[in-house]
Amino acid sequence: MEILPKELLAGLRAATQGGRRRSRLRIRAGEESWPVLRRWPGGFALDAAQIHTLRGLVDLYEGSRHLATCLIVASEIEGGELICTIKRETPVTDRPPVDFVRDEGAPAGLLPRL
Repeated sequence: MEILPKELLAGLRAATQGGRRRSRLRIRAGEESWPVLRRWPGGFALDAAQIHTLRGLVDLYEGSRHLATCLIVASEIEGGELICTIKRETPVTDRPPVDFVRDEGAPAGLLPRL
């Protein structure tokens, strides 16, 4: 770091210390997508400048990974944020649900006899 000019080094330090880290979380409804500012159990906040009201079924993403499907039942604007209250949040899995109990000690599959 001693190689860099003092002005550049001061600018780099100011850039890394200032401001919050952007969240990778976003909500998608149809073709529209909005970044999530904050998230808590039972809800999340969006920027009210981008969207004024939102209700219904939406998808929650972290980057390109689909995390959950959420059902928004209420939304209101408070302090520049659209506060969304969700009724349910269903996590997305990469496997279909099973309709039987799996034994934890059972083998994943059987090898044929040679």
